[in-house]
Amino acid sequence: MQFLLAFVVAAPLLGAVAALLPAPPGLKGRSPEQAVLRHGVTVTGVILAAAIALALGFDHNAPSRFQATTDISWIPALDVRIHLGVDGISLPLLVMTALLFFLCALYSYFKLPAGPSPKAFVALLLVLECGTLATFAVLDLLLFFLAFETVLIPMYFLIARWGGAQRQAAAWKFILYTLLGSVVMLLGLLLIGVTADTFDMVALASDNGRELSRTTQLLAVLAIGIGLAVKTPMWPLHSWLPDAHTAAPTVGSVLLAGVLLKMGTYGFVRILLPVTPDGMQTVAPYLGAFAVVGIVYGSLACLALARKGNKGDLKRLIAYSSVGHMGFVLLGIASMSPTGVNGALFANIAHGLITGLLFFLVGALKDRYGTADLDTLAGATGAALYGRAPRLGALLAFAAVASLGLPGLAGFWGEMLALFGAFDPAEGLSRPAFLTYTAIGAFGTLLTAAYLLVVVRRVCMGDPKAGPELAVADVQHYEFAAWTPLVALTVLAGLWPALLLGLTDPAVQQLLAGGNS
Repeated sequence: MQFLLAFVVAAPLLGAVAALLPAPPGLKGRSPEQAVLRHGVTVTGVILAAAIALALGFDHNAPSRFQATTDISWIPALDVRIHLGVDGISLPLLVMTALLFFLCALYSYFKLPAGPSPKAFVALLLVLECGTLATFAVLDLLLFFLAFETVLIPMYFLIARWGGAQRQAAAWKFILYTLLGSVVMLLGLLLIGVTADTFDMVALASDNGRELSRTTQLLAVLAIGIGLAVKTPMWPLHSWLPDAHTAAPTVGSVLLAGVLLKMGTYGFVRILLPVTPDGMQTVAPYLGAFAVVGIVYGSLACLALARKGNKGDLKRLIAYSSVGHMGFVLLGIASMSPTGVNGALFANIAHGLITGLLFFLVGALKDRYGTADLDTLAGATGAALYGRAPRLGALLAFAAVASLGLPGLAGFWGEMLALFGAFDPAEGLSRPAFLTYTAIGAFGTLLTAAYLLVVVRRVCMGDPKAGPELAVADVQHYEFAAWTPLVALTVLAGLWPALLLGLTDPAVQQLLAGGNS
């Protein structure tokens, strides 16, 4: 177990180095490009297998305890340690990350986005995987910051070199927003580490803020929270996200929504809730207010983009939907209650699966029609997807109803539990304020259903014979292979939520109690 976790974190970096080396003669296949793409599939597949083995070997009777731990001194002068471990909170995120990277590598093997060398593409993809997996596995504040920042450069280049229109501007906006937020976050992490005389996240969580004054906690929450909120993204720090998603290649959008956004909310749960509880209690009502504004704002932006004649980009619409969905995650965290935090963690996983599938599907539509413009897709060239490509239309409708929170699918449980958590927040928080947030959040679910059903009606329904005869390819074999796991897990998590909640709940209970239960 100890070796498996270290391997999962380190293997992508080793694979990235290997991707830049010449392929051995016997492994070149038909071309060097094919060889390096196959290398990406192989490395991400091995990492996924190791992550699954880690999950199978995990002691499910003790999900609140960190397992598969490694603790090695790295910088003694600063007491920085290479400290790794997983519990019921981080394990699902680790496995989902490994799965999404494997599916993206598999999809790219058959549908590589236009751009420079495939070697660079695969190497950047693997460096990105290393940073995201490390973020969910490290238990040292400075290592967390390093892993958190590792993802910025590869994602910048994936957008800037393999993206679509306006990719340079979108890439610069992405990196400037996130870097500025990270600088402020580093100050907060250093404030905690220097004041408490340790950067060890386990020791800090067990101490539950007793070594930190209320003022120190509040300053740390504000500083760290800004950096995490940018990555989440929280309204009004979200404006980089629609541009980045619109310009990014398909796999870049899948990973940005499915993995990178989760790093911000994971930081709220792993660091701020247990380490600075008094500071979080002060900030929580404001965090809840920003969360519900984001829910409504994201939904209204999507409704505006979905209206006929507005030339709304479907990728941009799904990006704005992420602002709303992540608002539910932040609302659950702001409630500081076990129900709300469990809902936030469940919604994290559900959003990764469902929105990852949605971006795959929109990428497929863009490949077939040459555009993601909703008016074009809903016009004579693209209407009646059910009739032109029934499997693709059915998958788009499935992903849409899963995203709007249909009971029986994964999207339902996280948002419902987040609202329940806000309905009964932790002791010391304003009940009237959070009841207001609950009502606004519930209204947001209606707006979410409205814009997603509009999209399905405009793109999928209609008479396929009304427009020109178009040969629209239905789901291809590689698309079926890449999308089926996401569909299956969305159904499984919706029908059997205890599979995930059984892992997260004991860990959340202990985390909120400061290691005392």
